[in-house]
Amino acid sequence: MYQRDPDVRTPLDFRTFAHIFARYHEPDGARGVLELAITAVPFVLLWITMWAALDAGYWICLLLAVPAAGFLVRLFMIQHDCGHGAFFRHRQFNDWLGRIIGVLTLTPYDFWRRTHAFHHASSGRLDRRGIGDIDTLTVREFLALPRWRQSLYRLYRHPIVMFGIGPVYVFFLRHRLPLGMMRSSWQSWLSTMATNAAIAAVVAAMIWLLGVRAFLLVQLPITVLAGSIGVWLFYIQHQFADTYWAHDDGWSFHEAALHGSSHYDLPAVLRWFTANIGVHHVHHLCSKIPYYRLPQVLRDHPQFAAVGRLTLFQSFRCVRMVLWDESRRRLVSFREMHTIVPVAGSEMKTPYPRGPKCVQIDQ
Repeated sequence: MYQRDPDVRTPLDFRTFAHIFARYHEPDGARGVLELAITAVPFVLLWITMWAALDAGYWICLLLAVPAAGFLVRLFMIQHDCGHGAFFRHRQFNDWLGRIIGVLTLTPYDFWRRTHAFHHASSGRLDRRGIGDIDTLTVREFLALPRWRQSLYRLYRHPIVMFGIGPVYVFFLRHRLPLGMMRSSWQSWLSTMATNAAIAAVVAAMIWLLGVRAFLLVQLPITVLAGSIGVWLFYIQHQFADTYWAHDDGWSFHEAALHGSSHYDLPAVLRWFTANIGVHHVHHLCSKIPYYRLPQVLRDHPQFAAVGRLTLFQSFRCVRMVLWDESRRRLVSFREMHTIVPVAGSEMKTPYPRGPKCVQIDQ
């Protein structure tokens, strides 16, 4: 269907990006319905099977929670494509499907879509941190903090907190209230409250049908595991040693998209469950490309495949990368921080400036 463009010689030629990706934009409605069906139906069947297996032994239920969580992650990726207007051609179809899936993923669609747009517009921008990001300090910012705040940052960056406690906080607490956007976007507030009401109605109906114990024994492990996977994916997409960060005066959208986003080269089965979100650098360069066409981009233009590539094994080492070293222009560990030599004439930047964080996004 797509032909390789012979004129593209390097992924650094930013002027060619629009030409490269234009042919991949158009969503396929029939393909979208199929993708939704092969994701939602197995999820429902696995959920019912887990409930039926409770009497046979809870270990069976827990084993089934693993693929069920995988399908829930994939549902979130469909919601993600809806937020970018990339799943169906019509915005209303995307938005309403995203809102419905948001009840299952515990993610208020309109609030998330807005914050995620901020993330795409300011990813890798040191002066625009704080919305839709993993909190990241520079070495100088960290060293300037009092000891107790350094300890809090270390705690926040600990894997147990980041991938264990963090997902529970995000999906069960933070997503329930659109803090920070109540004044600037009443639509986000209204959508969040509507999502909360729908979640409450679904939970009440399931508890009435199955009982509190059965519902929680099935749903909790799915949600917690899927949340941890989701946070890990978001983390590894931007938190790797040779990622990209820059201050406003040197920041480039294309540089940040291409070099600040990883190509998480997962095994085939994990690529399917994560809906190719590992091809994240291409996604950031052009978020309108449906997820099922991202592998086609790499096949047609293999020069993108090696950029920011991380294997599954390599990605585990990235957990140690916690601070941005402005002198080396890379993420470093707490241990590496002590070997850094300050660069003469470099300015200290205050963490998370208090100036306006809003950027222009499409509505």
